[in-house]
Amino acid sequence: MRNLWTKAGVFGSVSMAFGSMLWSQKKPESEQAASSGPSAETNPSSSYELKLVQVLFRHGARTPLKSIPDVMEAQWVPTLLEPPAHTQINYAVTDLDGGPRPPAPVEDSYRKNILNGGTFPGQLTTIGMQQLYELGKRLRTRYVEESSFLSSTFSPTEVYVRSTNIVRTIESAKCLVAGLFQQKQKEVVPIFTTAAESEILYPNYHGCKLLKILASHRWAESSTLPDIAADLQSIQSALGIAAHQHIDFILIRDDMVARETHGLPCPSVLDTWRNKVEQRAVDMICHVYEPSKRENLQLCVGPLLHKMIANIEAKLQPSTSSEPKRKLFLYSAHDTTLIPCLMALGIFDMMWPPYAADITLELHQHRQTNKPFVKVSYIGQDQLIPGCSGVYCPLDEFKQVLSSYSLSSELYHSLCDSKEDSTKP
Repeated sequence: MRNLWTKAGVFGSVSMAFGSMLWSQKKPESEQAASSGPSAETNPSSSYELKLVQVLFRHGARTPLKSIPDVMEAQWVPTLLEPPAHTQINYAVTDLDGGPRPPAPVEDSYRKNILNGGTFPGQLTTIGMQQLYELGKRLRTRYVEESSFLSSTFSPTEVYVRSTNIVRTIESAKCLVAGLFQQKQKEVVPIFTTAAESEILYPNYHGCKLLKILASHRWAESSTLPDIAADLQSIQSALGIAAHQHIDFILIRDDMVARETHGLPCPSVLDTWRNKVEQRAVDMICHVYEPSKRENLQLCVGPLLHKMIANIEAKLQPSTSSEPKRKLFLYSAHDTTLIPCLMALGIFDMMWPPYAADITLELHQHRQTNKPFVKVSYIGQDQLIPGCSGVYCPLDEFKQVLSSYSLSSELYHSLCDSKEDSTKP
């Protein structure tokens, strides 16, 4: 079995390889970031009062995780990574208790390699920083300017910022906060991370034995499925890649989208393969996650979904909450986080989440009945969740939808340590 942290770099980090990829079927990310306008729940005269917001988002554009072998190299020079002045804030990265930042083995694995041009794989670029800044501005419009739900200056009592312990997600969180509060802060912004083995913001192949067993088999199998294998052989031949080179559609897509996003040259032959690369990459990830089997999604994102529901329940019982003034949770993560979450919600559209894509959960209370409702949006567009009676989904219905996938920490660890016949190929 491949080296553990290499696996994390293609799984938890695959969060990385994957999402970097968005083709022409999606709107340009600049359009997506601006696609949500005012809506009823930010209007004080609405029947609903906004109580809590949780935003799970993918990092911005980055350098590729690996270059396509045997094709013309792109120059990933350090000037592509220069941070814009307006994205700078005073922040500190800590563990979940506010102590020193934990070790970062996934990030360390990237820095063992250098791309052509002199930069490391998987690093947030200037374009990626701007994408997250724009997402922050969109959230500011909605929650500060239109509704005054949030203060105009960052406050750690109002806003909790959590990131995977990887530089690109940490920097993405920083840039989002800079856009959201226009660099206005009276205190240092804490960005909380955790040790790799206890991370719940991506499918954790290091911390969960059963998930590692299940996913390793599905991952290896995904490139050998007849249709995918035939197309892979064809594109490998078209690109002139030697037969012994190990590639797959996800890695091809990762490098390709990274190049296009940054205006770097791409092999022209890939122009005719764009739609097929998109389709096959999604086919591969669907095979890996196998959403028809509940256990897979439980192990991928069950603890995260449980946490988000717990945040909602704590807000509805402020007397028992340790953070009664908390209004916004920000979770900086990866495409491999968003995809299984979208699957669990029943709204995965078979399109790869673009850079800076976000899933936003809003908790509302009806002003007359005090009944709680949850509204979900994806890239600024409200979603009707299957199993919900409306876009404003009664909390009981929303919890029922996620009950098949949400896992408490205790149940998660119990499942992860189990050995079952289902793990056998």
